Amino acid sequence: MSIAPNVDAPRANAQEGNDRRRQRFVDDAVSTASPARLVCLLYDRLQLDLTRAVAALGEGDRPAAASSLGHAQQIVLELRGSLQVEAWDGGPALASLYAWILGELGRAMVKGDPAIVLACVELVAPLRSAWHEAAAIAGASSTAA
Repeated sequence: MSIAPNVDAPRANAQEGNDRRRQRFVDDAVSTASPARLVCLLYDRLQLDLTRAVAALGEGDRPAAASSLGHAQQIVLELRGSLQVEAWDGGPALASLYAWILGELGRAMVKGDPAIVLACVELVAPLRSAWHEAAAIAGASSTAA
């Protein structure tokens, strides 16, 4: 009885090593990021999750869409939880927008409708851009000081 060598083992080990290095890089980036940069990272990932959900729904891949939409909902909950509503006049409106997005993402998951997610993408994109601009301004002013 002979046992064939597992030729995929080195590839799997290399992939695991790459995954660990990538996760360590992400962990380091998050742990050293400013609060404004963290919000930018959340919006970047939210945009990615929404884009993936639209594609998955378009292909009829409901499990992949549900995964992306679920992760997007977690991000919106984090954004909502970290929002200091009373700190500025726009706080209540942004909190309401986050609540609306959460509801729409749930509705998109149930109906499997990419158009619902696209409506969320259209709202998230300018918020993402605004946070990136604000973070750049804050970063420039902190390095000038």
